[in-house]
Order: sequence, then C-alpha cells, then structure tokens
Amino acid sequence: MAASQHSTSESSTPGNPAPKKENMFLNLGFNILLPILILNKGRKWFGAHLEPHFENVAVPILLIALTFPIAYFIYDYFKRQKYNFLSILGLVSVLLTGGIGILNIPTEWFAVKEAAIPALIGVAVVFSLKTPYPLIRTLLYSPEIMDVGKVQAALKQNDSEAAFEQLLEKCTWLLAGSFLLSAVLNFFLARWIVVSPSGSDAFNAEVAKMMAWSWPMIVVPSLIIMSITLWMLLGGIHRFTGLKLEDVVHAPEEQASKGGDSA
Repeated sequence: MAASQHSTSESSTPGNPAPKKENMFLNLGFNILLPILILNKGRKWFGAHLEPHFENVAVPILLIALTFPIAYFIYDYFKRQKYNFLSILGLVSVLLTGGIGILNIPTEWFAVKEAAIPALIGVAVVFSLKTPYPLIRTLLYSPEIMDVGKVQAALKQNDSEAAFEQLLEKCTWLLAGSFLLSAVLNFFLARWIVVSPSGSDAFNAEVAKMMAWSWPMIVVPSLIIMSITLWMLLGGIHRFTGLKLEDVVHAPEEQASKGGDSA
C-alpha cells in the first residue's frame, strides 16, 4: 500500500518525469481477449502438441492462457516503472486461478477467490483512511488524473482543506461500496457459470465465459458508481476552490506532452 502511494507521490514531484500512460488496447488484449481465446480454442490449437506430454491437456492450456496477463504485468511494470496495490492484487487473482486448476481444488473456491479480490480492495480502501496513504488519492484524486498541486493551493487559499478532507472520506466510502458490489456480483456470477471440476476443459471454457460476462455484469455497474464518485469529487473541488473542470482534470493533449517530455 505504501509502495502504491510512493509511486503516486513521485509522479507529482516537479523534478520527476510524468509516468507514461497505460496502453488500454494491450491491457484488454492480454488480460481479457487472448486468455478467453486460448481457454476456448486451446485444445483445438495446441492439443495435438500437448497430448504426448500431458495426461490432462486442460491444465497446460489454462497455464498458457494465464501467461498473458502475467506477461502484461511484467511488461507494463518495466515500460512505465510503476506498480500499485490493485495491479498486484490482479496478478494474485490470476495466480490463484492457475493454482485452482493445477491442484484440482474444488470449484466452489473459484467463486470465493473471485469475490475475495474486490472485497479486499474495498476493505483496503476504507482501512487506508486511517493511514497516511489513503487509496482515494491513488485511484481518483491522483496527479495522473488531476492537477493536485493547483487544487491544494486553491483549497489552502480558501481555507477549505478540512471540508475537502471530509468530502474525500465520503468519496472513499462510496468507492469502497463499488468494490463491495463487485465482490457480491463476482461471487454469484462465478457460482452460476463455473460449475465443472477444476482442471477440466469444461472448467477452462467456463472461466473464459466468466471473464467475458464480467464486463457487462460487473465492470459496468462498478464503473457507474466510480464515475458518480469522481463527479462528486469534482463537484466538491469546484465548490471549495472555484476551479472549473477544465482547470483541474488533465487534458489528453497535456498528458501526451508530458509523456513526450519525459521520453
């Protein structure tokens, strides 16, 4: 958690270059699309090569599919020199999925794992309020999204720092609620979709289906709540500082120029 804040605070220091923006196409491709394709088509594509070496082909196919999100995590870290609490938990989730498949752990634990990851994030978001590194400052009130220095200067000038901290606390609880919703939806969706024994072809296909359904069923509602939280935060910034949206949020051109300057 401290490491997450450390990387964020570095990006806000004038002497340090701005972190490079994440490539969302690579993110979706390596974390969602390619694993789904491998899990669904892996036996057809690689079965003939794997069958002489493995008694259960479904297990290496699952491992091949999971190498893509692992490879992306490593690539993104070395590319942007930045990691955080959420990306680490995502990697842990991938590794646990592989462990469930390899060790033939009862399928029910897959649903527990799917619910546990967002639940842990939600708990960490709330718990971080009691630390010097509240995660709301990493997830939403971040130098990568907003001109934090300008906001803080305006808050100090208007003597609104205490009121703004109260707003951040309210936003934190709402943000934690979005992760709790994700945990509940994850659990019931996993219990509904992933029912076959782990380490089987059916299990792989169901994991792929779970990944595909998670976007409309889980990610969209969570993004809606997160967007409401961001809008509440921006509204509070305007109320306490008088700064408009365009004065606070970094424009895409500004982010691109920062990335170019740091290259």
